[in-house]
Amino acid sequence: MKLLRFAAAVSAVVLASSALAADPIVIGVSIAQSPPGSVVQGTQVKDGVEIITKMINDKGGVLGRPLKIVYEDNQGIPEKGRAAAEKLISRDKVVAITGGHQSSVCLAEIEVAHRYKVPYVNTNCWSDDVRSKGYPEVFNPANYNTRVSSAMADTIAALKVKSVVAFAENTDYGIGQAKLLGEFLKKAAPQTQYKYVALDRAGKDFTPAVLPLRGSPPELVVNIMLPPAAYILMNQLYEQGVAPSAKTWFYDGAGIADYPDFWKNVKEAGKYMLAFGLYHPKMPMPQLGLDVGAAYQKQAKTEPNRLIFQAADSVLLIARAIEEAKSTDSAAIIKTLQGMQFEGVRGKFSFSQQPGYTYQQWVDIPYVTYQLTEVDQPLSKTTLIQASGQPLQIDKVVKPKQ
Repeated sequence: MKLLRFAAAVSAVVLASSALAADPIVIGVSIAQSPPGSVVQGTQVKDGVEIITKMINDKGGVLGRPLKIVYEDNQGIPEKGRAAAEKLISRDKVVAITGGHQSSVCLAEIEVAHRYKVPYVNTNCWSDDVRSKGYPEVFNPANYNTRVSSAMADTIAALKVKSVVAFAENTDYGIGQAKLLGEFLKKAAPQTQYKYVALDRAGKDFTPAVLPLRGSPPELVVNIMLPPAAYILMNQLYEQGVAPSAKTWFYDGAGIADYPDFWKNVKEAGKYMLAFGLYHPKMPMPQLGLDVGAAYQKQAKTEPNRLIFQAADSVLLIARAIEEAKSTDSAAIIKTLQGMQFEGVRGKFSFSQQPGYTYQQWVDIPYVTYQLTEVDQPLSKTTLIQASGQPLQIDKVVKPKQ
């Protein structure tokens, strides 16, 4: 019996060694690793990719072959993203591309993926236009603007505010979400006055846009900008006494509150902020998700954020499709992704085939609403205003006294 167990153990080691010795399956990851792109997002995506890739390879890889990740820095610039996708497909011979986390870049990259008919798994690009293109190569296990704008409108309606000003970055994501929020507010809170102001995502000083609000502040200010611009805006709103304040709520719709550098950059400006979120420690999560979160916390010494899980799911989705198709052929992977039931890091889902903004999208992606109440507050200690799939609890929200 002992001999049999020993033989089985040796076989497992040999199989794992064989997988690592086989030709790797190459997956391309295009992220922002330098400005003006959101480097903090790119870093988080890379961390999630690395964790899940190690987990997969430690178990023998995919079809007996290890995964190999090839990274390209797109700098958050569409032209750089297009060039990155061309290189990954033409020179590096990747079987799929993932990692995208800024909508304007994704929109450029998916044109290349569509031309070459290579699978593209969108990690974090929210613009509905990414889905509305209807490209069969593009799959979306991430959030989308219609989902977040609808959720935000419901929260704003529940707060019963009469005036809202949104600051949106001048990108496909920012302008798209700002416009959608206005449309949803017309239905959810028709009495609420709403306007948005577009700001340069590479800007360093937004005081000229903030100062007019000092004399006549709205009851709520919305952020639809990514760091570092979002941090600059938050600090200037706080320094000018606009928001958060006793008169004005501050609501983040860009999902920045759980970034590892958030508190270091905003300090008091983040206290009392309401946030739309795609992850909270109190959300239910499969064991694999818990394992990924634990692995990240062990290496980073801080709580994970949504991008860790989204990136892990992106790579895992490609790996599962290859396993199910028993092939690295692009057409076989695409066909499998279109019909497969996926159970990943964040839960179970399949992709909608409905045309429009839900095309090849995880439609019911879970979200939460929470509030930060103390400086340097970890995500696990924030006040959960709305759990995933549950109604809002507005009575839990607090506002500064001054």
